[in-house]
Amino acid sequence: MPDITLLAQMLAMLLAIGALAGVLAGLLGIGGGLILVPAFFYAFRTLGYDGPQLMQICLATSLATIIVSSARAMLSHHRKGAVDWAILRGWTPAIAAGALLGVGVAAGLRSDTLQAIFGGLGVVIALYFGFGRAQWRLGDVMPSGIWRLLTAPAIGFLSVLVGIGGGSFGVALMTLHGISIHRAVATSAGFGLAIAVSSVLGFLMVEVAPETRPPLTIGAVNLVAFATVSAMTMITAPLGVRLAHAMNPGPLRRVFAIFVAIVVLNMLRKALGW
Repeated sequence: MPDITLLAQMLAMLLAIGALAGVLAGLLGIGGGLILVPAFFYAFRTLGYDGPQLMQICLATSLATIIVSSARAMLSHHRKGAVDWAILRGWTPAIAAGALLGVGVAAGLRSDTLQAIFGGLGVVIALYFGFGRAQWRLGDVMPSGIWRLLTAPAIGFLSVLVGIGGGSFGVALMTLHGISIHRAVATSAGFGLAIAVSSVLGFLMVEVAPETRPPLTIGAVNLVAFATVSAMTMITAPLGVRLAHAMNPGPLRRVFAIFVAIVVLNMLRKALGW
């Protein structure tokens, strides 16, 4: 039976984490993984869980919450006719396969190695948030043939290693190939659902030593964090949406980029032992 005091401490931390992730998701259109993974990491370490598979637990639990948020977002976008189902049907199978490959790789890595990977990829995403421009283009149509065969699994693979739903990579890819931002955001929710479902099924099979994992963890997925954060993000995301409509999103993206850069660079520093 899990210690009630420990569960209460976890619950308090996770309520705050979920509330912040929900506001940021509504405010900036992100899935929250860039916030949730380091937040879970520092919360679990504070509670005394710092085993060699801690990052696997953080990645898996973050991806589990994305099942809920992506499904909700995709349904909402579908009702508005914004989801590009042709892109989704063509890209989803390979993205899901890449996500499963990512689980296989992540399961075999130590926590500090995953921290370093998370930090490196997080810096790239932060730079894109900070300096990306809507007018940038790589082409007028989405990649096909061999390029799609290479790009789609890479999106799933890298998303799992960062614990995100693929929105950061998917939206960037689509807008760089002439897809409108609203259609890209809507379609990337489907990418996120494919990544999250396939990867969580894999992470549920990962063995984590019982003495190194937080209470109520199945495989690498912590059920307390999943349930609490999923509930809180649904409550606070509408607040973020209202703030987004009341504020200029340009400066907000740059502030978010700086915030993400600080978080991931700190994680990268610790992974490198500095």
